[in-house]
Amino acid sequence: MRPLFNGRQRSLCLLAASAVLVSAAPGVTQAQGKMQMADQMTPELQAAKTALAKYADPVAAVRDGYFSTIACIAFPNGATDGPMVYPPGAMGVHLLNTANIGPKLDPAKPQVLLYEPVGDKLVLTGAEWFMPVEVAGGTAPSIFGQTLMGPMDGHEPIMPPTLRHYDLHVWFWKKNPKGMFISTNSAVHCPKAAYTVNLGAHH
Repeated sequence: MRPLFNGRQRSLCLLAASAVLVSAAPGVTQAQGKMQMADQMTPELQAAKTALAKYADPVAAVRDGYFSTIACIAFPNGATDGPMVYPPGAMGVHLLNTANIGPKLDPAKPQVLLYEPVGDKLVLTGAEWFMPVEVAGGTAPSIFGQTLMGPMDGHEPIMPPTLRHYDLHVWFWKKNPKGMFISTNSAVHCPKAAYTVNLGAHH
């Protein structure tokens, strides 16, 4: 039986289908869609993941200058913040190191570590590279070949809304169904026992 498509036609069909899926994905901006397509573990990302693995122990993070912002941040219904779109999901508990905030981004020194409360433990899920607008000098910074998202207002209550910034979440240890670089992760949960802040549809 003669095949319906030859090899080249089949490849074009698959490429078109991929483009439709990205453009139709709910709660994903065009820029986020590009990040999703680039979602792969490059050597630079793998090196950062290896360097940060020690923070699976949150006590090690505290010893290195990271301090908990306490709240588990969730977006149960998703949210929008100007150009930013957050699909439904959560970010978890942020541990912040203010000493790492500056005009240059270091793959081995993220400004934020992300943890998911599981039972009586904090489980490392990812990291966030963060830069205030004032520090960025008018240009969106980049790392791992990705331009940080933003600018956006600060996320209350863990930071004042006037702290406009750029950021990039990288989910090294908890697979994100929307993509490694998407800000919220539907696989991350804030349990009832945790102090949780649910951010609304219009953050």
